[in-house]
Amino acid sequence: MTTPSRFPEPYGQGSGANLADILERVLDKGVVIAGDIRINLLDIELLTVKLRLIVASVDKAKEMGIDWWETDPALSSRARRDELTRENAELRERLARLEELELEPGRRTRAPKEAP
Repeated sequence: MTTPSRFPEPYGQGSGANLADILERVLDKGVVIAGDIRINLLDIELLTVKLRLIVASVDKAKEMGIDWWETDPALSSRARRDELTRENAELRERLARLEELELEPGRRTRAPKEAP
């Protein structure tokens, strides 16, 4: 015959559901943790570290206006493609300007070669 324990188990059957509920609520509402660390020596600021942590779902972050990962080429293939397209257009424009300068009448782009 077994006797019931007087203390509840730390990870009982209901704790998994509670953790899932808490995680869902945090991601749905979002949590912001902010803090600053400043190191001063004789009233001279040597170092300032600003910490900002936001825990939220992607949908909630977009709702708050946070979408930096969509424009970061290291994280988004579309942003990488857009950056390459922009860079390619800039290089083509520079090349066209250089070719126009080369073709202008009376413009010398190189010094004349001297005869030996």
